[in-house]
Amino acid sequence: MAKKRRLRTPTSAPAAARPADGEIPVVGAREPCPCGSGRRYKACHGRAAAQAATELVRRPFEGLPAECDWVALRELVPAATVRLALRDGLPEDVPSLTLGTVLPMAWPALRRDDGAVLLALQNDTATGDLSRDLADVLTRALTAAPGSPVAAGRTAPDGPRLQDLLDLDAPFEPEIHDGFDFWLDDAQQATPEVTASLERANAAVTPTARLTGVTAAYWCRTPEKNHLRWVMPHPEDALLDALARLHAAGAAGLGEGTRLVGSFRAHGLTVPVWDLPTAMGADECEKPAAAFGERLAEALAATTPLTADERRARSGLTNRQITLN
Repeated sequence: MAKKRRLRTPTSAPAAARPADGEIPVVGAREPCPCGSGRRYKACHGRAAAQAATELVRRPFEGLPAECDWVALRELVPAATVRLALRDGLPEDVPSLTLGTVLPMAWPALRRDDGAVLLALQNDTATGDLSRDLADVLTRALTAAPGSPVAAGRTAPDGPRLQDLLDLDAPFEPEIHDGFDFWLDDAQQATPEVTASLERANAAVTPTARLTGVTAAYWCRTPEKNHLRWVMPHPEDALLDALARLHAAGAAGLGEGTRLVGSFRAHGLTVPVWDLPTAMGADECEKPAAAFGERLAEALAATTPLTADERRARSGLTNRQITLN
C-alpha cells in the first residue's frame, strides 16, 4: 500500500482529479502527481517530501534527557548500551528495549529470540533528521519477528521522532563495555557472519570510560596518548569565549602534562578535547575535570569583552575545531 502524506491539493487540479480526502499517495519521482496537476510527482507534491528528507536537523537529540550523552554515544563511544523506556510502555511481547552504539553487520536494529529489542545508534540514516530515522527503525523493530534483524527503510517525513516515542522522564544511564559481547545473550547462538563481525569489532575497540563526577565526559586510550572528550550543552559562541578566557589565563588544562587541543562540533553541540599523559586514567581525570567545570562556569558568566590574548586564544580554538556531522 502506498504511503500517504496530508498536503494541500493545488487549486489548478481539476476537482474530479483531486483526492477527496486531501491525501496524496507517494509515487515514483517521474510519474504524474496523483493530485491531478499534470506535473511529475518530483516537481509537485514530491518536492516537499524531498526537502523534508534532506533538510538537516541540527540538534536531533534536543529535548531528550541527557542530550550530551546521546551525542557522545553517536559519535565518540565505541561500545555502550542504555536501557530505554517508551512513553506508552513496551508491548507485552517485548521484555526490554536497549539502545546500543552499534550492532553486528551494521544492522539498524535487532529483535532477539526472546522478543527483546536492540536499537543501534551509529548507523547511516535515510534523511536529515536522525531522531525521526531512529524512531522509524524502533517502530518497525517492536513488531519484527523474534530472532531477526531489522533492515534500513524509507522514513516517512511526517513520522514520529524519538521525542514522541520515548519516556522523557526515564533516566538515561549509559553502560560502557570493553567490547561488543552485548550483541549476544546467553541463549543465542551466533552465526558465522556475526561471530566474524564480533571478532573484528572487539579487535578494533578503543578503551573508553565515562566520568562519574561530571556530565557527558568520556576518557579514552589510544596508542599515542589518552584523551578526554567532553560534550557540553552550552551555546557554541559562549563556550568558545569561555574556553578562550581560560586558555589565555593558563587555566584550560586538566593538570600537569594535559592540554586543551581543540574541539569537535557534533549534532549542534561542542565537544572540547584534551590530550592527556598515557599514565592518566579515567579515575585520575575525575577531580581535575570537576575543578575545570567550576572554572568554566565562572568563565561562562563573564560579560567583559575578550582581551587581545583571549581573542587570539579563541581564534586558535576555532581553527582547531572539527565538524563530525
